[in-house]
Amino acid sequence: MTSLSAGPSAPVRMDLSRPLGGAVTLADRVLGFGAASHVRACLLLLLIGLASFLPGLASLQPMDRDEPRFAQASKQMLETGDLVDIRFQAEARHKKPVGIYWAQAAAVAAGEALGVPRARTQIGLYRIPSLVGALAAILLTYWAALALLDRRRALLAAALFSACIMLSAEARLAKTDALLTACSVAAFGALARAWLGRARLERRRGPASLGTALVFWLGIALGILVKGPMVPLFAGLTALVLCLREGSARWLLDLRPRLGLLLTLAVVAPWFLAIAWKSGGAFFGEAVGRDMLGKVGTGAEKHWGPPGAYALAFFATFWPGAAFAALAIPFAWRQRGEEAVALLLAWIVPMWLIFEAVPTKLPHYVLPLMPAVAILTVLALTRGALDPRRPGARWVAGLVVLIPVGLTLGLSLAAWRLDHALPLAALPLLLAACGLAILAWAAFAQGAGQRAGQRAGQGAGEGAREGALALGVAASVLLSGGVFGLTQPVLQSLKVSPRLAAIRDALPCAAPLVASLGLREPSLVFTIGTDLAMLNSGAEAAAFLREGGCRLVLVEDRFAAEFAAAEGGQPLSPAGRVTGFNINGGKPVGVSAYAALPGATP
Repeated sequence: MTSLSAGPSAPVRMDLSRPLGGAVTLADRVLGFGAASHVRACLLLLLIGLASFLPGLASLQPMDRDEPRFAQASKQMLETGDLVDIRFQAEARHKKPVGIYWAQAAAVAAGEALGVPRARTQIGLYRIPSLVGALAAILLTYWAALALLDRRRALLAAALFSACIMLSAEARLAKTDALLTACSVAAFGALARAWLGRARLERRRGPASLGTALVFWLGIALGILVKGPMVPLFAGLTALVLCLREGSARWLLDLRPRLGLLLTLAVVAPWFLAIAWKSGGAFFGEAVGRDMLGKVGTGAEKHWGPPGAYALAFFATFWPGAAFAALAIPFAWRQRGEEAVALLLAWIVPMWLIFEAVPTKLPHYVLPLMPAVAILTVLALTRGALDPRRPGARWVAGLVVLIPVGLTLGLSLAAWRLDHALPLAALPLLLAACGLAILAWAAFAQGAGQRAGQRAGQGAGEGAREGALALGVAASVLLSGGVFGLTQPVLQSLKVSPRLAAIRDALPCAAPLVASLGLREPSLVFTIGTDLAMLNSGAEAAAFLREGGCRLVLVEDRFAAEFAAAEGGQPLSPAGRVTGFNINGGKPVGVSAYAALPGATP
């Protein structure tokens, strides 16, 4: 017999076999410990987030192509001292506002001040704003959930969001999406309080406070600096749907729109005016005309996907919560007239449909919707809607096992095929994650044995399903450490650019000039340096080596014959060679490095 809490009330008794009983009991105690106070809940969420996001933060190579583009542009801000214009080498990068670049530049400058060696080429420093954004998004999800759930279930909802694979990935990438999600969920939490407070649905709840209004508008303002109109679009569309449902927009006055608009202008206007003057208006033409509208009209940068692609990808991107979230859909439809459910659906459904309709599709676009999905899933759990006795429910919940098993097998196969090695150090964590996922499914299925008419049985069944979500979170933490912390260092074939930079660093001369023929990945620019020259022919590569001084030219295999012909057909001895797999192009790649040293003939 083990004790499970059905919520913040007294525990109930239920029979669970070991090791399932012990695992669910431990999950129950951890949740109970965290739910004892807001401070404990926040500390537990931070611990889960750090355990999930820190492994691999510094060792994971720059991930082509978007991440090194952001990092390189931030590096060039430090190199030039120009904090207004955004550039990748000589090219203007007028696609996103300046917020992420300022945050990354500040993190790297702090690293330099603290004495981090070669701070400007340490990709982990550029990822710190994303890490902070992901942690903030978790805490803000907890805050938003408190408007709808008690403390224990709000903690569970935030933990479920913290465990999702997409957030784990974005926390490790020097891009906009983790910070964007934090801004979005801040706006959502404030909007929730204004909506639920409008009719005084609970006696203890009054109109939204000034602090709530400030959170909303700071989320909007910072979101604009990070990714332009996306956070206003999320919040504005949700507010529009709720206003139509209510037949009035007066409830929005609780958010102090006059004060908020002034605050937003004070935050965003200085940079937008500065970039408009400096670029002659070109920033807005590029950001709106080519970047945003281009993605609406066509599948930009080969990222086309059919309608429904996000729904299919959801079972992987929102793992481990996706299977349970799918089971909550009938509940959401039945209860769509309820205030809390209507609010969550207004945040999720309209933007999800827009993303499905837009031809350009990337998995992280829907990340700001996932906190609301997590809250809706836990809300369904509290109402008994995640019922394993429903036809097919246990089969759907069984999907929670597929991701850790698939990653364990897939990564082991990839490591063997690409590097003739196995991630032996990672296997214990990967297998433990698989085991916890199996226990999560078993805990969910355990509730099927409870009789619907027994109150104690209902509490026990809910406790088991609550434990299933918590065990899924634990499985995600272990999987994250196994994949990012211990497996990816084994995959040296994916680290083409850092290995080429190591050849440059091993030359017996200082500050060599470097050029590349064939390989043009942004990660190479970031790791080699802003002055990396991009060549177009073997003749240019040969001429570059003859110009004197300390030089290195990188020649991709498909240009090897052309380069040799330009050198008079005489085979040169490379200073080094790298073979690997271009994860962006999805194909093997080989690059030879040829050096010209002072006083020597190449």
